[in-house]
Amino acid sequence: MAATPARRERIFLVVVDESQEMANALRFACRRAQHTGGRVALLYVVEPVEFQHWFGVGRMLEEDARLDAERRLQTLAAEVFQQTGTMPILHIRQGRREEEVLKLLEEDHDISLLVLATAPESPNPGPIVSYLMKNLGRLRVPVTLVPGQLTPEEIDALT
Repeated sequence: MAATPARRERIFLVVVDESQEMANALRFACRRAQHTGGRVALLYVVEPVEFQHWFGVGRMLEEDARLDAERRLQTLAAEVFQQTGTMPILHIRQGRREEEVLKLLEEDHDISLLVLATAPESPNPGPIVSYLMKNLGRLRVPVTLVPGQLTPEEIDALT
């Protein structure tokens, strides 16, 4: 009798930003992780500081941005733990958000699904979705778009 291969843990990646709809992506990912025995991963991308005139000031701004990212991720990690009972995987990167999302997906083969939320009632899909659409050949995982206008109860019913 052949041994069955170990089941790989499902990792649901959420890109952290300051948008209101990001909470929908996070809730969806938490519910899916909870129902499938998976785990949530959070990616925060620190955008580069365009402050070339005074190098020291630019470095201070970058350090402040990194500290803000760490604080934001810690707050969200506590929320994920409360919803799922497991700590999320945390990623902090520096660069353009769209590019870093794709790079992480290419590098981390444990990620099973990218979960993004759309802005409520906006015709623009957002910079990450637009970038991914232009780079579909590089995607190796499915992408779930959670409508930004869904209520928490509606998300719970869907997952």
